[in-house]
Amino acid sequence: MNIFIAGLSYSITDADLNDLFGEYGEIASAKVIMDRETGRSKGYGFVEMNDEASGQKAIDELNGAEYDGRTISVSVARPRTEGGGAGGPRRSNSGGGFGGGGGNRRGGNSGGGFNRERY
Repeated sequence: MNIFIAGLSYSITDADLNDLFGEYGEIASAKVIMDRETGRSKGYGFVEMNDEASGQKAIDELNGAEYDGRTISVSVARPRTEGGGAGGPRRSNSGGGFGGGGGNRRGGNSGGGFNRERY
């Protein structure tokens, strides 16, 4: 069972998550998500537990609990979607829009006439 944990303190480590959830059953992996640019925690993470019942018990008991001075939110993690998420298409659309707009403004009569005379 894959579990999502939000609201984590920025000082929490993978080992801290492992210790917290280890009380409920065997942990396959525990990972705090880090920002690539700053190297700082993003305040959320994932724990994968081998046993479904143990994972559900951890969710039930830890959701809304206070950990390291912050109230954490614990739930079943949703599966990743294909294609890298919403960021990819949004970036490509804005890039195409700017290029197309610039070309249309400059491609008026003078641009067309210049090209015809040249060839």
